[in-house]
Amino acid sequence: MTMSPSVPAPDELPPARFALDRWTWREIAHLLVNLPMAIVGFVHAILVIAVGVGLAVTVIGLPVLVVGLRGARRLGRLERGRARSLLGVRIEEPSPLTLGRREEGFFPRLWSGLKDPVGWRSLLYAFIRLPWGVLTFTVTLVSLFVLWPVLPFIARRLTAVDRAMVRGLLSRSDELERRIAELESDRGVVVDTAAADLRRIERDLHDGAQARLVALAMGLGLAKEKLTGDPEAAARMVEEAHGEVKVALQELRDLARGIHPAVLTDRGLDAALSAIASRCTVPVTVSVDLPGRPAEAIEGIAYFTVSELLQNVSKHSGARSASVEVWRTADRLMLQVRDDGSGGARIDGGTGMAGLAERLGAVDGLFVLDSPVGGPTTVTAELPWRDRARAAGRVS
Repeated sequence: MTMSPSVPAPDELPPARFALDRWTWREIAHLLVNLPMAIVGFVHAILVIAVGVGLAVTVIGLPVLVVGLRGARRLGRLERGRARSLLGVRIEEPSPLTLGRREEGFFPRLWSGLKDPVGWRSLLYAFIRLPWGVLTFTVTLVSLFVLWPVLPFIARRLTAVDRAMVRGLLSRSDELERRIAELESDRGVVVDTAAADLRRIERDLHDGAQARLVALAMGLGLAKEKLTGDPEAAARMVEEAHGEVKVALQELRDLARGIHPAVLTDRGLDAALSAIASRCTVPVTVSVDLPGRPAEAIEGIAYFTVSELLQNVSKHSGARSASVEVWRTADRLMLQVRDDGSGGARIDGGTGMAGLAERLGAVDGLFVLDSPVGGPTTVTAELPWRDRARAAGRVS
């Protein structure tokens, strides 16, 4: 899509001309509104500093300061909106302020509000704007009547300073803000995933091994009652109970393998991935080229990622063969699972791909799916590499 020459792209303005076009009138409006907005912001900043800092020796002052910083955030949002509509400045909104959970206590939540960098930068912006607002209002108003032929050039120079102030003090701290937003989102994913896993384990125990053990206890009780009167029936019941014990033990082993397989703990990814590949309904070749073993958490996520992907290959792909490759590149653990099936897999296709992507994202990983209709399907995953010894040292 092409843009009309009269509509500039964001942050790209047409050159100033002697004619008072619509962009010049927008800039003039912005400069004239600077003074009332600067007065409001300056009064707010003075009140916040005077009352909040003045009463900081008491319990009242710090909450007042937090409220003032939140008010400065709102004024900063208004200024960003004014810059967007009148100056064409495109600035992303900073991350919302989070004071933590109520159960964390009053003082931790108060400290979170006091160290809000966005609020402090907005307060500084409001404090230093008054002299600039007076200057721009005066120069623009006088130029409207005296220097109107060159007013477009004057307005462009003055608003260039405004744009610099907004970008410098009211924009988000890109990397830090982005990481904060990602970590907040990832924390929610981790909590939800852990809760879902606990519910799954509880359900499996309740519906499987627990039910069998209850039936086993009842069967042994009946066998005990028949032991003297009908020894043959008691022997049959004990034999049936013995079979139930074997089934319950197998279910417990399967459940333990689903939580964390023993082969992964004892022998690492190569042996563990070969074990799950042997259970796949499609022939799978496994290649693991690692200089050592990663941290337990990373190793576990890698194992369950490959396990889930191979289950999808068995159930949905219609493939004749598949492959699993694991290697390390710099500080990343790389996984790639390929199959020659019918393709057409999607992240939102209901095959667990979305959950895998969320789990990997929660540990700063990546999940890339390439599955054109007709195949083949290639899934590439990245995880951060952390050495097992170093990770164990931090835990201890």
